[in-house]
Amino acid sequence: MTDEENQVSDDDWAAAMGEQSAAESAQAQAATAKVFDELSDDAGKGSLRDFDMILDIPVNLTVELGRTRIAIRDLLQLAHGSVVELDGLAGEPMDVLVNGTLIAQGEVVVVNEKFGIRLTDIITPAERMSKIRR
Repeated sequence: MTDEENQVSDDDWAAAMGEQSAAESAQAQAATAKVFDELSDDAGKGSLRDFDMILDIPVNLTVELGRTRIAIRDLLQLAHGSVVELDGLAGEPMDVLVNGTLIAQGEVVVVNEKFGIRLTDIITPAERMSKIRR
C-alpha cells in the first residue's frame, strides 16, 4: 500500500469512529429522555409510583427525653446511680425526630412491659419544610 492509500483508510477509520460515537451519544440521550418522560408522565397523572420508590429507605427515628450540657470533668465523675439533670420537664411531651428533624411530639407509654410513645402532636408537612429551608 502506498502512503496515499493509508491516508484514505485512516480517514475512513476516523470517520467511522466519529459516526459510532455520535450514534452512541444519541442512544444515551434517547434513553435518558425516555426515563425523564416516564417520571414526568407519572407525576402528571398523580401516580404514587415515584413515592413508592422511597418507601423501603431506612431512616433513624429518635425519641428525645431531654438534653443537657455537661463538662468533661463532671462526666468523668458519673457513677452507677448518678442522676443527670435534663432540660425537659416531667410530664412534658417528648420530641420525635426522623434523621434529626422534628416530626412529632408524644408521651411515653408502656405496652407489654416495653416502652413506646403515643404521638400527641404531629408537625405539619408545611412546618417541616419551612424548618428544612432555613
